[in-house]
Amino acid sequence: MMKSHTCGELTDAHAGKTVTLAGWVHRRRDQGGIIFIDLRDRWGIVQVVIDRDTTPDAHRAADAARNEYVVQVTGEVRLRPKGSENPDLANGNIEVIARELRVLNAAKTPPFYMNRDQETIDETLRMKHRYLDLRRAKMQHNLILRHRAVKFIRDFLDNEGFVEIETPILFKTTPEGARDFLVPSRLQPGKFYALPQSPQQLKQLLMVGGYEKYFQIARCFRDEDLRGQRQPEFTQLDLEMSFVEREDVMQLNERLMTALVETVTPDKKILHKPFPRMLYKDAMEFYGCDKPDIRYDMRAIDVSDIAAKSGFQVFVTNAQEGKVTKCIRVPNITDGKSGQWLRNFTAELEQLAKGAGAKGLAWMALPVNEAEEVKGPIGKFFTVDQKLALFERMEAQGGDLLLFISDKREVTWSVTDTLRPHLAKELNLLDPNTLAFLWVIDFPMFLWDEENQRWDPSQHMFTMPMPEDIALLDSDPGAARGSQYDMVCNGFEVAGGSIRIHDRELQKKIFPLIGQTLEHALEQFGHMLEAFEYGVPPHGGIAWGIDRVVALLAGEPNIREVIAFPKTQTGSDIMAHAPTPAEAKQLEELCIRVHLPEEKPS
Repeated sequence: MMKSHTCGELTDAHAGKTVTLAGWVHRRRDQGGIIFIDLRDRWGIVQVVIDRDTTPDAHRAADAARNEYVVQVTGEVRLRPKGSENPDLANGNIEVIARELRVLNAAKTPPFYMNRDQETIDETLRMKHRYLDLRRAKMQHNLILRHRAVKFIRDFLDNEGFVEIETPILFKTTPEGARDFLVPSRLQPGKFYALPQSPQQLKQLLMVGGYEKYFQIARCFRDEDLRGQRQPEFTQLDLEMSFVEREDVMQLNERLMTALVETVTPDKKILHKPFPRMLYKDAMEFYGCDKPDIRYDMRAIDVSDIAAKSGFQVFVTNAQEGKVTKCIRVPNITDGKSGQWLRNFTAELEQLAKGAGAKGLAWMALPVNEAEEVKGPIGKFFTVDQKLALFERMEAQGGDLLLFISDKREVTWSVTDTLRPHLAKELNLLDPNTLAFLWVIDFPMFLWDEENQRWDPSQHMFTMPMPEDIALLDSDPGAARGSQYDMVCNGFEVAGGSIRIHDRELQKKIFPLIGQTLEHALEQFGHMLEAFEYGVPPHGGIAWGIDRVVALLAGEPNIREVIAFPKTQTGSDIMAHAPTPAEAKQLEELCIRVHLPEEKPS
């Protein structure tokens, strides 16, 4: 080994010992006769002192070194002189007095320095030179955190009797909600593999195979549009269990997530233990989405009955048309604010509401002083009794702002889901160290696809209906609930699963509901249906988004910050310039001809 110790492991206890270190020059300060180098490796930073009078050869080498040079240092550890300690370093009480310093490799001047915050570095520059970006302390912390999280998961599940089994990356193309990445077969021209969107079918077949408790840290691929929480390739904890009901799977995963957070990131606070359970319909009605952030309230409360009796014609007409009026209470935001500030603030909120599909946004502000009148353009349309009824239902107090959304139910959902996170950010309610987990349950089994005039599975076609709703598949599929469960945290779905159909005849009944003929279903899933003839145990499972979970643990808003080599929003790797055109010979071997779309005139 070219080092006897790491930079981060040195402490006061090493004073007087000779050590050999190797790493990168993090900072270099030339004081003339003495050069100070902050030497960095993965474990930390230590200050190295090179004195020209006592070690002229080492000083000459240090004089030539620059930031990001790779160097090796041999010297004696000593306590820093009193008053020169560095409290910003974990080992800021010591330094290494160099006897030898050797440059192992020089470095060009980097496009950005590793000792700067990422906020000051252009995002594209970071992605282009990701190998340099990975040297920064924050990125190293995130990836090591990811390693520790995955290791904890593996150890926990091993202790619970699970077996880790790898499933194929090359599988068959099947419709699972997103586009497949296709891989052409050279040996079978004109045929294609698909990269798995998830190991869903394979893990169910492992239950047929009798393994009972399976997991895998699985690579998955989806050819879909990207955003902050999506990448074309991602990692999930895939898990399946036999002889279980919904509660069994949820309890195991809640224990695992709680233990993971408390062990790997003890600085994080889990807001609710045990995790609350929320019905899908309540999540939509109160929060406008099926992955609500419950670190803060500001729920949308139905006030249709009160609003319909007011003198505000929009509310009255909407009630007659079967539309609803929802109200969001923004707590204690108007205290000390001027009328002009309030008008500007609500005008901004109205623009956000319109962007989410609303025609407008009504509001009223409660004064802190009870002797003052309610502010806002619609206050005059409510009688005193109606206001009192409204304030009681909303639990409103002086200084609160009430926002009214009146439209079709789906529009109120969209507006609520837009306004809540915006307001939470404005009110500084988004503490990244607080993790508000909950379970969302009782999802609809199907969602109606108006364009194709068919039902689509809300999760996937292998989800078991709730036992009491199986009969609805024949009479009212839209009313049937699936035995699905999503684990949600801070506004993100971090895991989702369900109890699976294990009965061949019930599985066959699903196909025509989602627009598939039995012939097509047999072509796509014949291996599943055949396997179901050989004694399938009741089973269920879940998949965690590892990238999302680690991003939450790291307090990062974007999963790119916890992935070593992520793609950009266009699915490109701008470091390696991928994807790239294939060579003509490769295409010929695969019997593929590329037909590019015509370029649109500029």
